Amino acid sequence: MLVTRGALRAGHAPVALTIGNFDGVHKGHQAILSRLVQGARERSITSCVMTFEPHPREFFGRIQGNPQIVPTRLTSLREKLELLDASGVARTHVQRFSTAFAALTPDQFVHELLDQCLAARWVLIGDDFCFGTGRAGNFHLLRRLGEKLGIEVQAMDTVAQQGVRISSVAVRSALTEGDLERARLLLGRAYSISGRVVHGDKFGRELGYPTANIQIQHNRPPLLGIFAVRMHGVGADALPGVASLGVRPTVKSSGTAVLEVHLFDYSGDLYGRHVRVEFLHKIRDEERYPDIATLRAQIARDCDAARRVLMEKNDG
Repeated sequence: MLVTRGALRAGHAPVALTIGNFDGVHKGHQAILSRLVQGARERSITSCVMTFEPHPREFFGRIQGNPQIVPTRLTSLREKLELLDASGVARTHVQRFSTAFAALTPDQFVHELLDQCLAARWVLIGDDFCFGTGRAGNFHLLRRLGEKLGIEVQAMDTVAQQGVRISSVAVRSALTEGDLERARLLLGRAYSISGRVVHGDKFGRELGYPTANIQIQHNRPPLLGIFAVRMHGVGADALPGVASLGVRPTVKSSGTAVLEVHLFDYSGDLYGRHVRVEFLHKIRDEERYPDIATLRAQIARDCDAARRVLMEKNDG
């Protein structure tokens, strides 16, 4: 998949385009992407996604000093691009969301960005899509402006599951509540976090449970606690383990969430590897313990619980 970013430049081939944050690339997004790829094929043009970095609400929360409106990210930019590539999209344009970009009028958005820079000839959007400064533009305005430029515009209805709209908000809610099965149904896959294995404080090794410290790029993770997991990226098969994702209240903590994974029956060197941790079941929330001995005993129980869960899932 071709990834373009930075300053907008003309000169690329005409595209079939869809636009959005695509955080999580859930089943609703997947339906749009499937239709996009099909539409591009029918028109013999390139399928293209335009997504934003940072997330618009993250941008406005930062400049307004209001962290309450900043959503937790389901996917880092790298994870999102990997998922878009796996969906068969030929090109993704990463549009920097800035003050200047947010100030574009709907007319400028269509003329300068969609027509002149991206050469969009067919645009597929969700039924709730808004664009331009103050979110003033909607589907009807986009279609009217597109007609003047030879851009065909179509909307795709909301994708629902059991009567509930599939959305990034719904996925975040499921993860926050520790309902990994509901999140899996909304995503169409188990939720996962990717990152590089980096050196930590070796505290797990001192406890007798060495861990891989995964460098995560999320502003803050959408789930916290102790989990049964599988790690991909080490060998041909995923490796089972138990993960702690949180601020480690019993040990010295900076308040920043840390992802640590203890792999069962593994002793190799993982430093520098880029891995993906698949969250399969939440065992419990984080807790603060009175001493290290109590923490060590709880880790042993967590390992036993994770082994049982993973064995049941393998049998199933």
